[in-house]
Amino acid sequence: MSAASRAPQRPNSTRTLRSRAVRIAVTAAAAALTLSACSSGGTSGGGGNTNFITGSDGIATVKKGDRAAAPDLSGKTVDGAQLDVADYKGKVIVLNVWGSWCPPCRAEAKGFEKVYQDLKGKGVQFVGINTRDASADLAKSFEQEQGVTYPSLFDPDGRLMLRFKKGTLNPQAIPSTLVIDRDGRIAARTLQALSEEKLRKMIDPVLAEK
Repeated sequence: MSAASRAPQRPNSTRTLRSRAVRIAVTAAAAALTLSACSSGGTSGGGGNTNFITGSDGIATVKKGDRAAAPDLSGKTVDGAQLDVADYKGKVIVLNVWGSWCPPCRAEAKGFEKVYQDLKGKGVQFVGINTRDASADLAKSFEQEQGVTYPSLFDPDGRLMLRFKKGTLNPQAIPSTLVIDRDGRIAARTLQALSEEKLRKMIDPVLAEK
């Protein structure tokens, strides 16, 4: 065997390196979510330049003038349809990150559907982000069992989570719930499962804004 044939082979293109980097980043993001997945609660501070305050109820809020814009959140739903959250601008959007494998997500699902039915005629749109499910069929089965009728983006690798900027009210656990105001800016967040009462408490102040 020649020295040349024994030499280690180099990647044949920069595309291979980029692909590996993307896979590593997505895996790291999924691992971070795994560490906080299905927690019963979460805390976050408003120190530094974050501009948000977390109450004793675990709900973090931002004053209207200090809110960050929600990132591009678009893609296929668990039903295979195309969805772009930006199309709902002008409505208050409730964004819920969930997985069919997550017991707290199961505990809150029917309450979310009830509040959605109560508020959808008042300019409120619910959107889910289903993550870390191995197939869309698992997510669809969950929705059918829980009676969930609002759409959910299918995000098995957590790529949509990577679009939220650090230092903003970004989802950091499963479940997480965000309220986005009529201008497409993130107004409130919680990193825990919510009762109907707490969910309404998150939505009502943003819905009352003019």
